Amino acid sequence: MYLKTLTVSDINNYIKKVVDNDFILNNAAISGEISNFKLHSSGHMYFSLKDEYSKINCVMFKGSTRTLKFVPDNGIKVIAKGRISIYEKDGSYQLYCNSIEPEGLGELYIAFEKLKKKLELEGLFNVEHKKPIPKFAEKIGIITSPTGAAIRDIINVSKRRNNNCQIIIYPSLVQGIGASEDVIRGINTFNKMGDLDIIIIARGGGSIEELWAFNDENLARAIYNSKIPIITGVGHEVDYTIADFVSDRRAPTPSAAAEIAVFNKEQILNCVANYKDTLNYRMMQLLKDRYNNIENLKRNLEINSPERIIVNEYHKLDKLKEALNYNIKINLDLKKQKLSKSNALLSAHNPLNILSKGFAIIESMDGSVVSSLNKVQSLPEVNIILKDGKGKFKIEKS
Repeated sequence: MYLKTLTVSDINNYIKKVVDNDFILNNAAISGEISNFKLHSSGHMYFSLKDEYSKINCVMFKGSTRTLKFVPDNGIKVIAKGRISIYEKDGSYQLYCNSIEPEGLGELYIAFEKLKKKLELEGLFNVEHKKPIPKFAEKIGIITSPTGAAIRDIINVSKRRNNNCQIIIYPSLVQGIGASEDVIRGINTFNKMGDLDIIIIARGGGSIEELWAFNDENLARAIYNSKIPIITGVGHEVDYTIADFVSDRRAPTPSAAAEIAVFNKEQILNCVANYKDTLNYRMMQLLKDRYNNIENLKRNLEINSPERIIVNEYHKLDKLKEALNYNIKINLDLKKQKLSKSNALLSAHNPLNILSKGFAIIESMDGSVVSSLNKVQSLPEVNIILKDGKGKFKIEKS
């Protein structure tokens, strides 16, 4: 017999056709308690119906919600009518509701809301009462089942993030009779130790009945009175318990609780390395800038140095000296030329030069020149100047 190989789309399409053609599934009326209720901005409603053992996803489109005579909410027991069909894209089935009728609030939900309101009025949920979670915890206490998936997830996450972090496990019941008392004993035990940084209370997901131990009033007060900060990682992201409201930090899952409590060693080391590199880079840049600044100051100092100014002034003095010497030389040369011309002219008109030609100068005894014969004859003595000297002579009249 040959069986045709089908694609995922083929098999989902086939199952959808089978479901869509089933009379009971097309005319379903299901009783259950609403949970995970969400009213989308489009007007569509998404929620789950659950009982003690199972749940089914539901959707009610905007066109059908207009007929509702009440506002659906978590914890309300209802009878939802519609058809069950397959969403081919992911192979999931859900109830497409066309009407919902209230059946009454769940007893556990009523008890939950009553205790929540009581503790909230007492201030147990107030933010100002919550203790800060240490960023670098070294020793962490875990209160959970030693055989559940929660402890394995916490250990795996903790080892991956920081294998030097010390984890101490307090084995505890996490559901059923005596579970809340067991968790309280774990909190008290860890507080007596005194050297823990953080306590994690953890449990995997479950129904409201399975998580009911964490809606205990005494447990809520034990968490509130703990001297050590407490992180709760109970259930899945959509699950909220009284313990979550009163704890110092609520995590959506046990793994998330470990991520909050245990710092990432590699990330911190990388961060420190980055800071180191940044510091070294900035120091080098600072030193480089300072060096460049010093070099600029050095150049400015050299440019404006008194020594340089003095050298420049010496150079100016040398230039002035050269110019002065040049001007003096020019002036001397001009003076020499002028003197030479004057000397030549003087020589040319010097009466002494005439004496060398045989002429003589006759002076009276008072030094005046005698230029006439009558004057000579009237004088008893005269001085006669010749080229080779001056002599006194007596005048004899004839």
